[in-house]
Amino acid sequence: MDGKWTEPVTVASGVEPDGRRFPCWNPVLAPWPDGTLRLFYKVGPSPARWWGMTSVSRDGGATWSRATRLPDGILGPVKNKPVILSSGIIVSGSSIESADSAPRWRIHFELSADTGRSWTVVTPMAAAGGPEIDAIQPAILVHPGGRLQALGRTRSGFVFETWSPDAGKHWYPLTLTRFPNPNSGIDAVTLRDGRHLLVYNNTRRGRSPLNVAISADGRAWKELLELETDPGEYSYPAIIQAGDGLVHITYTWNRNRIMHVVLDPAKL
Repeated sequence: MDGKWTEPVTVASGVEPDGRRFPCWNPVLAPWPDGTLRLFYKVGPSPARWWGMTSVSRDGGATWSRATRLPDGILGPVKNKPVILSSGIIVSGSSIESADSAPRWRIHFELSADTGRSWTVVTPMAAAGGPEIDAIQPAILVHPGGRLQALGRTRSGFVFETWSPDAGKHWYPLTLTRFPNPNSGIDAVTLRDGRHLLVYNNTRRGRSPLNVAISADGRAWKELLELETDPGEYSYPAIIQAGDGLVHITYTWNRNRIMHVVLDPAKL
């Protein structure tokens, strides 16, 4: 307000009806087709045992409804924002981390045609031969002709990608891109002019530097700028384009602050 951030207030506590309190994980804010603002987050003792929660704000985030639990099998966007297609279909990138002694990571997508009242789960096709890529936390880009692209975090040393030819109904097997990934979250956004921005750690070890890349087609990328280069940990970026066209990026700064960067895409 008046050019300053307001004091923080508690929106989600993780307190259960029986009095137990669990951590709240990976909050995601999303403008909704009905004009409300939705908050998605997870609650539970660990990523292998958490569940999805959501609440609604009808006044731009000033006040929030009581949180409700998402249906069984639906986690909501696990880190990065969902996309709302021109058809009204909502596509949310999600993932599961198993409770196995050697945990397996698997991504999936949750689609809704009725503004979130019901959801359908879609899983990418399995790779033809060879081990599957352990991957979580998809970020979704929107391309012409109903094509979608998802990029995200892996334990393979590089960012994964998968493509959908039909607005999220089917997804091709995961492959690895040229972008390094030190087992750290990324985010991406499709701008209104059709270009795509990716925020990622340009390294296979550690979480510095933190970089931004730009692409016209999601395949040929150009390294655009470095947000952070000093030693440290710069992670869990989130990127959006606001109503005035400016791009906003937030990320954790050495796990003790939140950094906020504003870019003008007309000058990129």
